[in-house]
Amino acid sequence: MSVTGLPFDDFRALLKDLPGPETASLVTARDRDRQLTKPPGALGRLEEIAMWLAAWSGRAPAVNRPLVAIFAGNHGVTRHGVTPFPPSVTKQMIDNFAAGGAAINQICVTYDLGLKIFDLALDYPTGDITTEPALSERDCAATMAFGMEAVAGGTDLLAIGEMGIGNTTIAAAINLALYGGEAEDWVGPGTGSEGAVLARKIDAVKRAVEFHREHLSDPLEVLRRLGGREIAAMAGAILAARMQRVPVLLDGYVSTAAGAILKAINPSALDHCLIGHVSAEPGHLKAIERLGKTPLLALGMRLGEGTGAALAAGIVKAAAACHSGMATFEMAGVANKTDAH
Repeated sequence: MSVTGLPFDDFRALLKDLPGPETASLVTARDRDRQLTKPPGALGRLEEIAMWLAAWSGRAPAVNRPLVAIFAGNHGVTRHGVTPFPPSVTKQMIDNFAAGGAAINQICVTYDLGLKIFDLALDYPTGDITTEPALSERDCAATMAFGMEAVAGGTDLLAIGEMGIGNTTIAAAINLALYGGEAEDWVGPGTGSEGAVLARKIDAVKRAVEFHREHLSDPLEVLRRLGGREIAAMAGAILAARMQRVPVLLDGYVSTAAGAILKAINPSALDHCLIGHVSAEPGHLKAIERLGKTPLLALGMRLGEGTGAALAAGIVKAAAACHSGMATFEMAGVANKTDAH
């Protein structure tokens, strides 16, 4: 980070001048795709995924070092009873991830995905967004910078997920601030909020957005005032992946909210990202539509912890393998329709 100016200035500068797709690798991939032993377009979206990998990695489609990165944070807004689970569950689930006992562990083993967990000061919840900013600008920028380190190990596909009791409340507040509407449009059950708990969740989102209303025209202010550490870190990871030509898979409602902050600053900021799945959280599909994306999977999941993005990583790996491993018409001795006459 620079030693002059405000902490967000570096991120504003990065987001102003993002690298675009690598056209040479895309052209090469398209040429190869035309030679493969299949009718053009027969693999449907798998072909699109292979081209996306080529464009945003700058090389032939391949997934050799995929990584699921889970960012975990706690939220001061949980003091209002917006969720049936206490914040202590966040740390307990992190321990479960470390022990290999969570759903995400099984998916990572199945698809041979790396897994890293980022514990973001779980003993120090963010500010209660109904009465104060979640983070100072300095803390928010430092957390974004920490998130940027997620790609430091040299991954070639980054699946982003999170863990944080109360963070669907945070995601709903971010979406309401960015897109408008009513709190009820964006608030869903999350980890099982219903009845009085759901009513408190809706009320907290309304009060938070109203409290910060004068400052919400700047997306980075939306992030620091209404967000959380895991959301700031995910935004940093998405941005770093773009700078280092690493394609990204976003998971559910919360990781999509992190991406929405970046897209609100630069409309092209998520061009290197795919949405892994649409979750059962009601606001997620609305949020995905605002991002102009089509999710890869719709399995009715709402677990978080990167599970939807990790499942989608298996599809991306298959797309890359088909592109690189299939024989061409010439290699297989199969007549192409262009030389069948």
